[in-house]
Amino acid sequence: MDFKEVQNFIKFVTKSGASEVSLETEDYKITVKSGSEQTAVYTAPPVASRIPISPSQEKVVNEEKETEDEFAHCSTITSPMIGTFYRKPSPDKPSFAEIGSHINVGDTICIIEAMKLFNEIESEVSGKIVKVLADDMTPVEFGQPLFLVDPS
Repeated sequence: MDFKEVQNFIKFVTKSGASEVSLETEDYKITVKSGSEQTAVYTAPPVASRIPISPSQEKVVNEEKETEDEFAHCSTITSPMIGTFYRKPSPDKPSFAEIGSHINVGDTICIIEAMKLFNEIESEVSGKIVKVLADDMTPVEFGQPLFLVDPS
């Protein structure tokens, strides 16, 4: 199932009035819940579990796990829509949020352009930006992680 088919499935479920629909195969599982909070969850089995790993690849995987553990206590700010991610209000202005800067709930942290509309994205958490996960002026997907925030 490609991305377009997943989008069509989600649209179909939300228009049908069903509160929850699941679709499961050997390769993936999709659950779409509609109502006051609409969510779509897509899970697939990890590809790495089916492919043998060389010792050099294993070192990279272990380093990634250590990095994940380092940020385990952090909150993730995700993209609320599909579009183009911008860290600055314009090319000659400073970024909304830099690594190390403190943000509060309601602060504008980035802009996502979708269909020629520039949507200011506000933070839903307070804390210090510890990592920017998306590159400036690149396409982002719904639910894609954008920032890691240390709430302490």
